[in-house]
Order: sequence, then structure tokens, then C-alpha cells
Amino acid sequence: MSDQIILLTNDDGISAPGLMSLKEELNDLAQLEVYAPDRNWSAAGRTMTLHKPLRVSEVKLLDGTIGHMTSGAPSDCVSLALLGLLDRRPNLVVSGINPGLNVGEDITYSGTVAAAMEGVRGGIPAIAVSLQVDPDTPANADYSLAASFTAKLVQFLLSSALLFPGVLLNVNIPSLPAGRPTKVRITRLGEHAYSNYLVKGEDPRGRNYYWITGEPVAESASENEGTDIWAIANGYISITPIHLDMTEYSLVEELRPWEQRSWFE
Repeated sequence: MSDQIILLTNDDGISAPGLMSLKEELNDLAQLEVYAPDRNWSAAGRTMTLHKPLRVSEVKLLDGTIGHMTSGAPSDCVSLALLGLLDRRPNLVVSGINPGLNVGEDITYSGTVAAAMEGVRGGIPAIAVSLQVDPDTPANADYSLAASFTAKLVQFLLSSALLFPGVLLNVNIPSLPAGRPTKVRITRLGEHAYSNYLVKGEDPRGRNYYWITGEPVAESASENEGTDIWAIANGYISITPIHLDMTEYSLVEELRPWEQRSWFE
């Protein structure tokens, strides 16, 4: 086994099948350190817990090895490991496998992507991995293809030293019929992945409640070629490099004259 370290996490909880499927494939590539939340944090975004203490417990994983379960969000899991709970800094952070895509502008909601972002913030290259699943039967998801591909990607990155500080790779894998060959596209972010709407109801005490929900936005086979949403719609594995620097550089010089305005007269 390599002396390199991979920090493995997710946003679905330490017992999630996607995490265990990925761990099984990564076991022989590096020393694995598992830090994952004690419950599901889907759509938590990049949460940082500052208002209360966090707990970390050693737990026996389904394969008999030891992992670390935390009371915090996915990004907290990575922070805890990087800020002192690991004896050595990892070479790579891998977050996933998430049951459901994390694509387009909506990735900022994702706890899976947030954990990878926290790794990048700490100076560690990171990968976030998500799998397209049937929303009606997510428990039936088959993670084998996604886990196998991720292991090949990780092995390639570690062996070739093609690690990019400051950048995470957001990987999304379509649900494909068994045996169908897969291809990879390097993509950019699409637009909205979901069309959100509000459901209003009334509880048994007559009080209104509101539920934010949404449906996936269908991306046509011909429009917006090159986006992650388009790639998934066409059966490609999508890899999108994501940088934390969200500066809109094209406007920096255009807005420079604002510095000369008399804002406070």
C-alpha cells in the first residue's frame, strides 16, 4: 500500500452505502482516513459549526475497519481532520459517493461538494463524486461503476502527481445500463439543475407551513453542449474543475471608475 493518505468523507452519513462502496475500491491505493457525519446533511452547503462543540467518535465500519463519526456537517468533518485530528496531512480529500447529481449552479447547496471545498481551503486537492439515481428508489442505487471509476481517477492523479492545489474536481456519473461503455467529458458548470417551487400546506393545528421542493431541469441533447448537465443527459461522466475564487475578473477593470466616485458627499 502507498504511504499516501486519502481523507474520505460524505454528506449522507458514515453508514451510507456510497461511502462504503468507495472505501472498498480505494483501500489498496492509499491509507484511508474516514471522517463522516453521524447523520444525513444533504443540501447543507458549506456549513461551519462555531456555536457549539463538536463530538468525534471511533466507530467500526461495515467492513470491520475503524472510522470517525462526527456530530458536525461535512465541511466540519474535513476541518476537524485537517486542523489536528489527523497525524499527517492527507494527499487528497475524496467526498462521496452522493446518491444524486451535484451539477450546475446548484452545487453551492451540496454538502458533498462543500466537504471537497473545505479540503481545497485547507490546501488539499479534492474530489467530489455524485451518482445519478432514480429519485423514487435511491436505496436501489448501484455504486459499483462510480466507485470503480473514482478509484481509477484517484490512482491516476496520485501516481502522476496531477493534483491541483486550490481546485476541486466535481465528478458526476450518469446511471447507465449494465455493460454500456462510458466516456468522460471535461465540462463547465451548467445553469440551474433544479426548478424550485413552493408547496404550501396546513398542519393539524391550522397553521401554514411551506416546503421548498423542485424537479430536475431537463437538458436537451443539443443545447448548452459542454456543461455538466448536458454531459449527464448524453451519458457521459462529467468532470468539472472548480476553483474557490469566484471573482468575476471581466468586471474588475470595468468597475474601476467606481473608485473615483464621491460616494460620501
